Formats: sequence, C-alpha cells, structure tokens
Amino acid sequence: MNTSAQGIPGLPDLTHPNELIKFGEQIIQNSLLLVVLVIGLGIAIALINFSLRQETREQTVFFGEWSIRYSQLLKGLQHLALILILTVTGFFLTSTLGNRYHHWEQAKIAQVAESVAGDKLEQIAPQIRYITEEPYTYTTQVNGKIVRVTDKQQVTRFLNLASSNIKVKIDQGVNVQNRSAIYITEYNAEYKFINQLSDINSFFLEAPPPMGYTLLSSYQVEKDGKIIAQKNPGDYGFPFQLEPGQETTLKISYQAQGGPRWVYNASNQLLSKFQLTATANFKNADFASGIIPQAINSNNNSTEFIWKFDNNVSVRNPFGVFTSTQAIAKTGIIPRLLLLAPGLFLWWILLLYLSIPMSLKNVAITAGIFFACLLTLTYTARLMNAEIALLIIAGLSLGLTYSFRKNQPTTIPIIICTITGAILPVFGLLIPYSGLTLSLAALLSVGWLAVHNSVDMVRS
Repeated sequence: MNTSAQGIPGLPDLTHPNELIKFGEQIIQNSLLLVVLVIGLGIAIALINFSLRQETREQTVFFGEWSIRYSQLLKGLQHLALILILTVTGFFLTSTLGNRYHHWEQAKIAQVAESVAGDKLEQIAPQIRYITEEPYTYTTQVNGKIVRVTDKQQVTRFLNLASSNIKVKIDQGVNVQNRSAIYITEYNAEYKFINQLSDINSFFLEAPPPMGYTLLSSYQVEKDGKIIAQKNPGDYGFPFQLEPGQETTLKISYQAQGGPRWVYNASNQLLSKFQLTATANFKNADFASGIIPQAINSNNNSTEFIWKFDNNVSVRNPFGVFTSTQAIAKTGIIPRLLLLAPGLFLWWILLLYLSIPMSLKNVAITAGIFFACLLTLTYTARLMNAEIALLIIAGLSLGLTYSFRKNQPTTIPIIICTITGAILPVFGLLIPYSGLTLSLAALLSVGWLAVHNSVDMVRS
C-alpha cells in the first residue's frame, strides 16, 4: 500500500489518540459551561422566590406557571440533549469512516497506478560501434611563435543496422512482496549488419540488457551462429570482425523479469527493415506510447502486436506493451455521503417529530438504525455496487422502523418519512444527479408535511 495515500485533511478521526484527547478536553469544557448555566438558572429562581416571599398569591401563581413551563422545558431539553449527543457522536463516527474510506480509495488508486506506471523493462536498440583515426588541427606556441599542428585522434563512430527482426513473449506474473504486477519476458532478436566501410573491419556490438530488470538470465549474443564471448564483466560491448562489403547476422536472446511494462527504445536511430512482434500472454494488453502497430492479432488470452517499418524511420518515443486497466470511477462519493450524514439524520428526525409522537427511546432507536445502516453501506460498497447495497439496506431499515407502530393508528407516516427523509437523500448522494434527487426529496417531504397538517386540522 502506498504510504502517500492519506485521509481527508482536517477531519476528526477517532482512530487518532491525540484527537481523542482533544475531544475529551472540549467535552469537559462544554459540560462545565452547561453546569454553570443550570446553577445560574437555579439561583435566579431562588432570588425570585425570595423577592416574592411576602406575596403568597403572586408566588403561587408564578411557581404554578413556571412549574408547567419548566417541566416542558426539561422535556424539550432532554430530547434536544439526546439529539445533540447522537448527532455529535454520529459526526465523529461518520468522519472517521469517511477518512478510512478515503484512505482506502486512495490506496486502491495508488496500487492500480503502480501496476501500470511503475518500473518498466526498457530495451535499448543495439548499436554498431567502431573506432577510427581522424586528422585534426590545433595551434600551440613554440619559442614564442604560434604554430599550427596537424595530428590524428581516435574517435568513436556508429553505424545503422541493415535490418531488425525482434520477437518478444511477455507473461504477466505477481510480485509477492508488494502485490504489484511484473512482466516475465523472453526476448529473441536477429539483426543484420553490412560493413559499408572500406578500411575498417573491427567493430563492437553495443547490446545492453533491458533497463529496469530485477532478474536477467540466459543472456547470449551470437554472430553467424557462434556465441560471442563477453570481454569485461558488466560491459555489454561485444567485439567482432567483419571485412568490408560483407554481411553478418547478430542474434541477442535473454529472459528477464521486471516492471509491468515492456518498451523498445530506438535511441534516435533510423530504423530500416524493422519488425517487432510482441506477444502478450495475458488479458487487457494494449500498445504503449501511442505508436500504433501495423497489426493486432487477438487469440483467447493472448494478443500479438506487430510494428513494421521499411526504410529510414525515426521513432522518438519508446513503444511496446502495457496492461490496461479500466478507469476508476465514482471515487469520493461515499466519503461525501458520510460527511453529510449528520445533516441527513437531523432532517429525518425533524420529519418524524412533525409526523408522529417521538419518545426518547424512539429517538435512540432511529439514530441506531440510521448510523448502523450507514456503517453497513460503507463496507458493503467495497464489495458490490453501492446503489444495489442501498436498496437492500433500505428494505431492512423500513422493517426496523416498523417498531415505531406502537400507539400509532397507521405506519404510513413512518414509511413516508423514512423514504423521503433518509433513503431518498442517501440515494441522491450516490448517483450523478444529486441536486435533482435531493430537490425531489425535499419537495416530497414538504408536501407530506403539508398534507399531514391539513389532515390534522380537518380532524380537529
């Protein structure tokens, strides 16, 4: 897993000890403030009682009214405190889940990116090198006079290959250490070279192995069927003799393992009578760097790519084979839903309060159903389509809210509030047309409240 994949910055995460300590300190401070307010209210009532101690009738009326208002206030404060506690706790839960899900999504994206854009096997086109002497002129000072001197120096020159016929077979494996894909390649290339020089017969074949390999085996260079010995360890310059006007065949073969791409780099050479046949023995193989092959042949789980150039073609970018992956879509949807979940919970609770009598027990059950369903949706969305998972969870949530039917003449208000206040808004945040769906949910909610209020007015 890529260590650069991080959660959403600035959001609370209950899996971090430092943030838990900080939240605890804030809760203690807010609790002390609430205690001070309650004590202040008690002192105010006591002072009013003391000031009215001589007026018994006024004192009785005052405390009679205040007792009723105070009991209503306490009952409302109980509901408000419970909803506040559930909402804050739910926010910490959903923000933690949002961070975890975002972290998981970014790690998944990094893993896919690593599988197609990590290390690669890059084969550099071989070159024919020779050394020749060329005259050059320089000036120097002798006895106070400027003298022009003509001398010879050894320079390195390169010649183009007459033809290239390359065949590479690629199998895809798995690197057990980091679970990323690797390529196992079998490379066989045949190059023809014609000595067009009249005074040079000593050459070097510069044939380096592929760059980026982790394992190289059976590396071998042949000239006309005979193996050319390597002179210096680590030096891939193979010397050979060829008389002027003669032609020779050079073969290079090896097996290598490396990153999840294989490309051929022409190294700014002019390619003549060039043919590269890359056979990928796995699914989802595609050609790299935008150099379109002349032919693509597919057979079951194998794909063959053929590049063929006739005369003096220059290819600037490396070209070859890589494993294509489908575009990663619908990222960030679940984290967004989790961040907005407390607001959706408050909307659902408000609809229920305006539709049916709600007890503290019903409020707690409602919160448990809502956040438990969100938790289930968060983890089932990793295994299946989120919309299908929501439909299954929605059916379960409707069955659980059926427990509110006690002391209710009908369950229609509960079902309507659950659909318009919870299920439809959550569904709207999972699909592309979120604004339209949320607007429809709000319209249905307000329409239900208007109809419900009209029915109550008729009954009264």
